[in-house]
This record gives sequence, structure tokens and C-alpha cells, in this order.
Amino acid sequence: MSDNIKEVEKKCHEFRQVFNKLKGEIGKVIVGHDEIVEDVLIALFCGGHVLLESVPGLGKTLLVRTLSQVLSLDFSRIQFTPDLMPADIIGTNMLVEDKSGKRFFEFQRGPIFAQIILADEINRATPKTQSAMLEAMQEHSITSGGEVRRLKEPFIVLATQNPIEQEGTYPLPEAQLDRFFFKLLVPYSNRGELATILNRTTTDEQPQAEAVMNEQQILDAQHLVRRVAVADHVQDYAIRLVLATHPQGEFAVDVTNQYVRFGSSPRGVQAVILAAKVRAMLDERYHISFSDVRQSALPALRHRILVNFEAQAEGVSNDDIIKRIIDEIPTSVEVISG
Repeated sequence: MSDNIKEVEKKCHEFRQVFNKLKGEIGKVIVGHDEIVEDVLIALFCGGHVLLESVPGLGKTLLVRTLSQVLSLDFSRIQFTPDLMPADIIGTNMLVEDKSGKRFFEFQRGPIFAQIILADEINRATPKTQSAMLEAMQEHSITSGGEVRRLKEPFIVLATQNPIEQEGTYPLPEAQLDRFFFKLLVPYSNRGELATILNRTTTDEQPQAEAVMNEQQILDAQHLVRRVAVADHVQDYAIRLVLATHPQGEFAVDVTNQYVRFGSSPRGVQAVILAAKVRAMLDERYHISFSDVRQSALPALRHRILVNFEAQAEGVSNDDIIKRIIDEIPTSVEVISG
């Protein structure tokens, strides 16, 4: 048993080194956004997809391209537009002719058959196209012509959307937003970061990121994450945090009852726990803590709660509500015996 523990400890130490090396290579190209980069990598090692939201020009596309370089994975970019059809994403059966003149149908793969997908401005596609994309995200497979085709693992989708331009867009329904492991809000760069960006983009300097991991190493790391231990009382804390997003529920706090229409699904607590496991490994611990859970709650839950009109009228955001919940839910509760 001790040998097994030592093996896990060694693998966790190696994981932390590789994770930091990944951040370093991405940092050669991406200026700032350290928290965004870390959260994207956490989602990758949890096997989840990420929704990146910001105004245009803040480096979302460059981040995804750089990520594919450091991970040695196949990269594909899909620009979503209102006229994009499901077949444009997943592929379709085409009538082809061989040298002998014989005709037959052959499946032509769409851009979804890659390992890192940049779904650019996903909210510009129609609901039919969005659902085809999100089905592939959930099932890691596509169905065409009655045949199921598996997507190559690891498979991660990083979708972007612009929160400002709403004309000609089709906002993702809450049920589809739930498919995303994290929703990350990409902030503006600060003064120092803008100076660095100018130095890199208006001169001959062209930094390149080098590959750090391959697909098998990523899959091994994803399995390792799930081996991190979770104590019952820490798991219960994560459960109570998520249940506190349900209005009129047993653990609902005042801010929830006042401003929330619908709370998080079970996928929310799954995301919180898995992300907390990665954060524990990054701190060279082999069990998650309350702090790991709190740090993971915001990106995992902000897109999984639906606020009411009162919250919108008063300018109360999803993040404000989750932060209040984190402040008010105690880490431990008394167990009342029967």
C-alpha cells in the first residue's frame, strides 16, 4: 500500500512540474491572463469544455491556438455564422467516383474531427447547429447516415462568445450552457501587459511555444486527477454550496431566494470537485481542501444559475450571488441525530 502511495505522490509531483511548464510555454505567447490559462488547463485535465466570454481582441483565439501547440494535438477552428449548418461541422456523406467509374457514398469528415476545437462566436449559429456541436461535446461522437463515429481523445472544445453584440445572435439555452465545464470571463489587459503586447506584436520578436505533452500523457493525467482523495466533509461542503443555489431549498441563503430563478444541476458539483482535485495536485496535496472547492466554485457555477428580473434590474450578477453563497455557507454543519 505504501508503494502505491509513493507512486501516486511521484506522479502528482510530475504533474505539477508539467502543468507549470505548460503555463510557462503558453506565457511565451499569451501576455497576462494567468488565471484564465490556469483554469483552461484545469478544465483540460478534468476532461471538460470551456466557454470563454469577452469583447473581441483579447486573445481568446490565440490562447486556443497556443494550447494546441504546447499539447501536440490536432487543432480545428470553426467560425460560427447564422448560415452554418450541422453538416458543415460534423461532415456528410458525399457521392464519389473511383477510377473504374463506380459511384458510392463516402463520409467526408467535418472540422469537429480534431482534438482541440475553437468554436468561435458559438452564439452566432442557429439552435440546430448549436445542438449538433453540443451533442458532439457531450457524447464525444457524432452520428451521420445512421453510423456512430467516435471522436479522437482527448477532445476539448473552447467556445467563445461576445457579451456585447447581441444582434444576429442565438444565446445558448441554459441546458446547453450546462455542457460546459467552466465559463471564464476574459478581462482587459492592464498597462504593463499592453506594453508587453506591443513589444511582441509591433517588432520582429515572434515568440513560439514548444510542445510539452502528447495525447497519451494528457489521458494519463486525466486518469490521475480522478485518483485524488475527497474527504466526506469536504465533499458535503461542495454539495451544500451547489444546493445553496436552489431557491427555497434546504440550504438556500437569502440572496438565492431573492435573486435566483433556477439553481445549478448536478454537473455543477461534479465540476467543482474535479477542478478542486487538480488544484490540490498543483499544491502537491493528494486530497482536496475547502479552499480548493471555493476557488473552483465561481467558474464552475456562474453559467449554471439563472437569475430573475429583480437581479437584472438591480445589476446583481451571477458572480455576486455565488460569492455571497461562498461567504455564507459554513464549511461544517452539525449532524442532528435521530
